[in-house]
Amino acid sequence: MKLHTINTGFFKLDGGAMFGVVPKTIWEKLNPADENNLCTWAMRCLLIEKDNKLILIDTGLGDKQSSKFFSHFQPHGEDSLVKSINKAGFGIDEITDVVLTHLHFDHCGGAVKWNSAKDGYEPVFKNAIYWTDEAHLHHALNPNPREKASFLSENILPLKENGVLKYINSQKQLIPELSFELYNGHTESMLVPIIQYNGREIAYCADLIPSSSHIPVNYVMSYDIRPLDSMNEKAIFIDKCLDNKRVIMFEHDRTNEACNLKLDDRNRPIVDEFLIISEI
Repeated sequence: MKLHTINTGFFKLDGGAMFGVVPKTIWEKLNPADENNLCTWAMRCLLIEKDNKLILIDTGLGDKQSSKFFSHFQPHGEDSLVKSINKAGFGIDEITDVVLTHLHFDHCGGAVKWNSAKDGYEPVFKNAIYWTDEAHLHHALNPNPREKASFLSENILPLKENGVLKYINSQKQLIPELSFELYNGHTESMLVPIIQYNGREIAYCADLIPSSSHIPVNYVMSYDIRPLDSMNEKAIFIDKCLDNKRVIMFEHDRTNEACNLKLDDRNRPIVDEFLIISEI
């Protein structure tokens, strides 16, 4: 089995929204903001190569939204989903499975594209099955007012209408080395893939811990629908990382792919060592 980091570019989000109640005087030292209070974040996906399976985890923002939509998030950078898959040595038609940790637009937007006539949408990976959690899909199709702007029908319904969107849960196995944990603080039933790899356990964190700056338990995003649950879930997750030497892979950290953790002299979790997935 091989793991390939798939970089799909960068985008910007409000720093205050990303750090919740943490004061700007603290978080701006970790993620400097521009004159509009926007910080730069990665959209880092993961490709798992195993036998006849090519499993892509998350797809980034995509490129089909309007210029007005993109003006709010300012996507930039040289990388794209397709270019990075090609750089890893594969074509998009070779992807067999796409796991969507959750259906917020920056995690699933790259799963769907305009059709050739530009009068409708179609799946990007025409030979793939797309997987998400059943409860999360129901949540995304019936969004609460807080999350409504994050669940875009054009990212979800074309997959459902084409019959390629299936349900996955902690008992479902695409390959023996891949399992899933469910978390409910950020959004309902978000999947966190856990990969057994070269004697290590790698957790693709999605928005449970979006960046290394979010390791402190109380550094919770304003986007989270249940922030107290997020804190409890992070504490339990971090204990697993410390006990199992679990590697954390960050989807949104602009510079760091992954790390493992240790406790500081005040018993707080901190980065032990930054890691590169391909070198594990």
